[in-house]
Amino acid sequence: MSEHLTWHAVDWSIVGPALVAGLLVLSTHVPLGRQVLKRGIVFIDLAIAQIAGLGVMAADALGWEPQGWGVQAAAVSAALLGAVLLTWTEKRWPDIQEALIGTLFVLASCVGILLLAGNPHGGEHLKDLLVGQILWVTPGQLWAMAGLSAAVLALWYGAGTRLGQAGFYLLFALAVTASVQLVGVYLVFSSLIMPALAVRNAPSKRQIPLAYAMGGLSYALGLAASAVLDWPSGAVVVLVMSLIGLVFSAAIPKCPNSCSETQREGETPART
Repeated sequence: MSEHLTWHAVDWSIVGPALVAGLLVLSTHVPLGRQVLKRGIVFIDLAIAQIAGLGVMAADALGWEPQGWGVQAAAVSAALLGAVLLTWTEKRWPDIQEALIGTLFVLASCVGILLLAGNPHGGEHLKDLLVGQILWVTPGQLWAMAGLSAAVLALWYGAGTRLGQAGFYLLFALAVTASVQLVGVYLVFSSLIMPALAVRNAPSKRQIPLAYAMGGLSYALGLAASAVLDWPSGAVVVLVMSLIGLVFSAAIPKCPNSCSETQREGETPART
């Protein structure tokens, strides 16, 4: 092994903030991901993330400051509009909700490509949206994300079933909008779905702690490995998370029916 491929290559002044960003994303996405899996609307995160990204692309096309409040407002507004639309479609056509979510994702993706078509840096912007720039998070972004995560968790566990469908979608939109600008679409999807899949056979009360452990380990090992190998961090974390997810899933024996379907306090009921 060459000299630079060692753990001494890990610069924790860069990897440390990135790990904090990943843990903040997990803090909200683990409980939200469990609910997404229960509702059978797995692709909602991709759709909402893409719609939020569409807001960012539209603001960029208008020449707004990339890190300004206008871009943040555009992203949040787009995601909230998407959440309102999905709330309406779930009430109107609940039997085809997953198909409508997928359609919305494709439409938002195509509109985004058209917005970037005349931009000489369009390919770079699209890559940043999908893979993210987790290694370059700033302290300001981390503080903002910490505040939003605390608010989302307080509402999620405080309001519980009173959130209803509309509250779930709106809360989900806020969490995903912030996360996608921090870590990218691929890591947002992975952080929501992979931990929930990995621990689905565990007893209900142990699923959240196990999912946090699985996700946190994935971010730590994935970021360190990307630094050692000098590979793109987002892609490496996704691959590491999938491998660790397989290990967790294989190691956790399936819980009997009597202990697997207890409703956790603070979760909104699954769609029937």
